[in-house]
Amino acid sequence: MTPRLFGTDGVRGKAGSAPLDRATIRRLGAALVRALGQSAPRLLMGRDTRESGSWIEAVLSEGASGAGATITSIGVAPTPAVAYLTRAQGFDAGVVISASHNPFEDNGIKVFSGGGEKFTERVERQVEAIVADTSWDVAPSAPSRIAFADLIGRYLDHLRGVFPEAAKSRALKLGVDCANGATTPVARQLFASLGFDAVVIADEPDGRNINFDCGSTHPERLARLVVEQGCAAGVAFDGDGDRAIFVDHRGRIVDGDAVMLMCARQLQREGRLAGNTVVATVMSNVGLELALTAQGIGLVRTAVGDKYVMEEMLARGLSLGGEQSGHIIFSDYLFTGDGLCTALNVLRTMALTDRSLADLADDLRTYPQVLVNVPVARKADLSTVAPVADAIARVEARLAGQGRLLIRYSGTEPLLRVMLEGKDEGEIRQWAQEIVDTVKKHLT
Repeated sequence: MTPRLFGTDGVRGKAGSAPLDRATIRRLGAALVRALGQSAPRLLMGRDTRESGSWIEAVLSEGASGAGATITSIGVAPTPAVAYLTRAQGFDAGVVISASHNPFEDNGIKVFSGGGEKFTERVERQVEAIVADTSWDVAPSAPSRIAFADLIGRYLDHLRGVFPEAAKSRALKLGVDCANGATTPVARQLFASLGFDAVVIADEPDGRNINFDCGSTHPERLARLVVEQGCAAGVAFDGDGDRAIFVDHRGRIVDGDAVMLMCARQLQREGRLAGNTVVATVMSNVGLELALTAQGIGLVRTAVGDKYVMEEMLARGLSLGGEQSGHIIFSDYLFTGDGLCTALNVLRTMALTDRSLADLADDLRTYPQVLVNVPVARKADLSTVAPVADAIARVEARLAGQGRLLIRYSGTEPLLRVMLEGKDEGEIRQWAQEIVDTVKKHLT
């Protein structure tokens, strides 16, 4: 079987160790060019602020240029900037060197097509097969040939077009957390140019402090700042800038589910919600589904990972999708998550509705969730184990469209995961236990 390199968000690992050792990175660079099937493709590269980013970019470029590619780098830049500029500037593919919200020791490689979309699983498997093919060798190492280009202004111009009504924001005071990452060079400039009074933190990267006690996975510092400084709202980006988590004026965290609800309603009002449907993953709370349904908006769920959201949106021609974690895709602007674009859409919704972020977020009722992991001796098809199937059917009947049951096996451990969401936590905990007890009796 061909070894797997790509996970849910590109190639990821400890910088310097497999699969991010120099030999594999160099071979991956050459394999990407071979997979494109062009004699002299043009690649655009960008990276976040990790100390390993520069040498990984150089080694990857050695392999790619040795295979005939021309490499252009924009240096430190958000992942969505590379995706947008790849498409807008006519590059054949875009490559981002980043491990997103992971600590600085990690790094990764994400690849975008010439259309600015993340490589599909089919293309990733193709690249993995080329890497594993022993019939070819990487060209002898030579110094990487990288041309550096200042293109970021074109990305910022693109973002300003998201919020042409910026004057309606009345110069709101905004807290901004750059996670000491890829949004550091651009966030302050963007918000200031739109008239916001931006109070920016975590914008002094040193190669090792990316995501450290800051950013979308650690928004507590931002929450304190928003309250202390009297900000109307706050936004925290992750290390590579493709996701955003918000804080309202009271210091309360506002996640991707609430963002999708408020933005879906705004797009619907404007007649811009294609298919009148939103795409989310299995992790989004049932409260989002019920709130959208009440508005006449459908919800399609995918596996966890924004690339799966993207693929479903492309297949159905939809305009909004995302994850609870803050990866939100607005396909009118780009087919990948973009934290800055998400922030502007939220601020625009606040301005056009004349409502605070706290008020908009209160429209989402988040239902209690219970998650139980059950060790199993075998991963049987649950529909063939009659007592388990009956227990599941009983619980689903009780939920009656006012909750959600999700049961799946772990992909890496001998566990069955039982997740229930519903109106009453005590009730759904009891129902989950019924399923767990039955599973223990018949599968352990």
